[in-house]
Amino acid sequence: MKEFHLHLVSDATGETINSVARACVIQFDQVRPTEHFWNLVRTDRQLDLVLEGIREHRGLVMFTLVDEKLRRRLQDFCRAEQVPCIPVLDPLINALAAFLGEESQRQPGRQHALDAEYFGRMDAMDFALTHDDGQSSWDLHEADVVLLGVSRTSKTPTCIYLANRGVKAANIPVVPGCPLPPELFQLTRPLIVGLTKDPDRLVQIRRNRLKLLNQSEQSTYVDPEDVRQEVIDARRLYTRNGWAVIDVSRRSIEETAAEIMMLLAKRQSGAFAGVNPGGVLPGGGGGSKPS
Repeated sequence: MKEFHLHLVSDATGETINSVARACVIQFDQVRPTEHFWNLVRTDRQLDLVLEGIREHRGLVMFTLVDEKLRRRLQDFCRAEQVPCIPVLDPLINALAAFLGEESQRQPGRQHALDAEYFGRMDAMDFALTHDDGQSSWDLHEADVVLLGVSRTSKTPTCIYLANRGVKAANIPVVPGCPLPPELFQLTRPLIVGLTKDPDRLVQIRRNRLKLLNQSEQSTYVDPEDVRQEVIDARRLYTRNGWAVIDVSRRSIEETAAEIMMLLAKRQSGAFAGVNPGGVLPGGGGGSKPS
């Protein structure tokens, strides 16, 4: 395993550069970066600390600073120390400036302004928490998305992730013997998506969950045959009601959310005009039919 120091320097929260860096590093096998996070770097004193850290732990430097003075100091220092220094956003900002014929404002943290979009995300987050696990079903019509799924199909974290993107998402568990809220079958506005997962994988996850809770594994909750039937019944429910289906067996939460957002975008663009708002969309969006 090859190890190296990776300095991530940002004048804001560092979310962008962290995501970019990890997306790049993951493409290389047998490497392990020691990450040094330098966030909210907006003064010379703060940059002094960064430079001291780079000198002490020499390695690759990636930055998203927009202040020209701080940028120049960092680049001059790295050049003198002979360490690589990469301005991550420069190619895209320069391309946008050329295309739009305008200069960028170069103001740090503009994407985190307390504007209408920000408060929309907060509202969506509150909605997700209020409508978690089948709660507050009387106003499901206000949701953008309603997720259904048997236990441990990542409904809650997917809703939270969607909320952070400004999508109002509710989730309802599909439990054997428990009726779904009648309000669900009256919805016309929200996109309804059924989540499913490979039964064997589901049994493994549920067993790990019971171990963490120090509970007995002698129950239908982790019985392979019962779980398999539970998954089959849930998928039949989705198909019977014409709901979209996404198999999350090999998907991360981010990938599942991206699929859902793509379905939403297609509906909002009118790409599937005439389709039942809660129904399966052409192309399936990763959905599949029960065997």
